[in-house]
Amino acid sequence: MLADHARIKVTAGAGGNGCCSFRREKYVPRGGPDGGDGGRGGDIVMEADARVNALMELRYHSTWRGEKGEHGRGKNQHGKHGGETVIRVPPGTVIHDYATGEVLAELLTPGERYLAVRGGSGGKGNARFATATNRTPRFAEKGEPGEEAELFIELKLIAEVGITGLPNAGKSSLLARVTRAAPKIGDYPFTTVAPNLGVAELPDARSLTFADIPGIIEGAAEGKGLGHDFLRHIERTKVLLILLDGAGDVDPLAARDLLLDELGEYSPELLEKPRVYALNKADLPESRARYPELRAEFGELFLVSAATGEGTAELLEDVWRQTRAVEEDDASAVDAEATAESYAYEVPYTIERTPDGFRVEGKGVLRAVRMTDFENRQAVAHLQHKLRRMGLFKALKRQGAKQGHVIHIGDEELEYEPDER
Repeated sequence: MLADHARIKVTAGAGGNGCCSFRREKYVPRGGPDGGDGGRGGDIVMEADARVNALMELRYHSTWRGEKGEHGRGKNQHGKHGGETVIRVPPGTVIHDYATGEVLAELLTPGERYLAVRGGSGGKGNARFATATNRTPRFAEKGEPGEEAELFIELKLIAEVGITGLPNAGKSSLLARVTRAAPKIGDYPFTTVAPNLGVAELPDARSLTFADIPGIIEGAAEGKGLGHDFLRHIERTKVLLILLDGAGDVDPLAARDLLLDELGEYSPELLEKPRVYALNKADLPESRARYPELRAEFGELFLVSAATGEGTAELLEDVWRQTRAVEEDDASAVDAEATAESYAYEVPYTIERTPDGFRVEGKGVLRAVRMTDFENRQAVAHLQHKLRRMGLFKALKRQGAKQGHVIHIGDEELEYEPDER
C-alpha cells in the first residue's frame, strides 16, 4: 500500500545558554565581563524532493528533534548555531496542523521548502548586559526552547489527468497502453491497490501526466473499499477521465451516475472539473454494439480499447485540449487576483483573569520568562525591567491586580507586587 499520510511531531532545537564569565588575565586588574552568547537552535524544514515518492520514512520516524545550539563560553566566545534538520517529502505533499486541520503549506515542486518549526534563540552572555551603571553583571540568559508542532502530512499525487472508474473497467490497462507505466493488471476487481503514475507522450514533444486511481465502489466517499485512501489523489488533477466498461455487467449509464455521486460526496469541487468519458473494450462485440446508443446519451463518448490501442490517439488529443484550457483559465485567474498586502496589528500580550490571579499570554513576554534564570537575583531583576518596559505592570494594575496575586506566564508562577514607578 502507498504510504500517503503520516502524523509527526517536530521540535526545533533549543538555543544555547549565554555564559556568565569575567576576564582573567595577568597584569589586567578587574577584568570586565566576557561571557559569550549561546548559539541559535536548529530549525526543522520540510523540502519537496523528486527522489522521494512516498511518506514511508515519516511512518516509521514520527518524532523529529532539531539540533541544539552550543552554550556560550568565556573570552566572548559565542556558541555554534544548531544545524538545520531537513525532512524530505515527495512533491505534492500537503502539511496540516494536526489539532485544527488547517493547511499550513503545500509543496508542489521539487526544491520547495516550508519552515515547520523555528529554533530557539541563544541566550545572551553577561558581556551583553554591561552598562555604565552596572559594570559587573553576574547573570546571563538561558537559551530559548525551540518551537513544537504536531503535523498531519498527506500526499496528493500531482497528475494532470486522473483515470477513474469502477473496478475492472480497465484503468491500469489503459495507463499501460498510453504511457510507459507498468501497473499490475489482472482479471479480478481491485487489482490496483495503489495509485500509479505515467507520462503519455504526444506528437510535437507534448506530454500528459496520468494517474490511475484504484476502483471506486458505492460508498467509497464514506470509506468503503479503498475509500478515502485514494480519492484524495483525484483532487489535484485538472481533468477527470472516466472510464466505463462496455462489456461489463453494470450498465455504463448507471456506472457513470454512481461514480459522480461518490466523487460529489467526497468533494463537490471534483464535479466542477472537466470530464472526459471513454467506453473501454472496443475489441469486444458487446461493447461496440452498446456504443451508438450510449454516445447519444453522453453527447461525447470515446470508444477505445486498452488492449489494442484503438481510439486512444483521439482520446489523448481531446484530453490534451481540455487540460490546456484549464491551465489557461488558472493563469488568467492568478493574473486577475489582487496582490495588495494586508497588515494586521497583533497585540503584544493578553491578560486573562484566573481564580488566583491572572494569566498572561504573548510571544515576547513568554520568551523573556523562558530565558530567565530564576535562581539568579540579578536575572530576575532584569526580567522585571523588561516587563516594566513592555507596560505589563501598568496593564495588570488596570485589570485590578493586587499584592499577592499569582501571575501565570507559561509554566512559571510569579507573585505580583505593585510597581511603585
